[in-house]
Amino acid sequence: MTDASPALEGTPLIKPSTTDHPLHEAVVEACRSVYDPEIPVNIFDLGLVYTIDINTENEVNVLMTLTAPGCPVAGEMPGWVADAIEPLDGVKHVNVELVWEPMWGMDMMSDEAKLELGFM
Repeated sequence: MTDASPALEGTPLIKPSTTDHPLHEAVVEACRSVYDPEIPVNIFDLGLVYTIDINTENEVNVLMTLTAPGCPVAGEMPGWVADAIEPLDGVKHVNVELVWEPMWGMDMMSDEAKLELGFM
């Protein structure tokens, strides 16, 4: 028996966000205020924010990644995201976790980001 259990077939690679929570849009806009210093597009439209989970206590948990593990701001970016979300009215607590699976790819960018960066 191995420690690692295979992912269940049909299980999403990225946990779905809590899009029906009243704070969701405000949290998305806060994420859009954070930019990767090397790319002139916000981290939400770059596809770096994988999951925004907001529970009934208004605690916000964000799963995000970076364009590359060696990103020079790897240690700082989660703090920037938390600092952008924490002041929002109604937010009780923010936790931002950096994840590396699934690996980020250019296909995760919004059409707006692709257009701005000249990929469309």
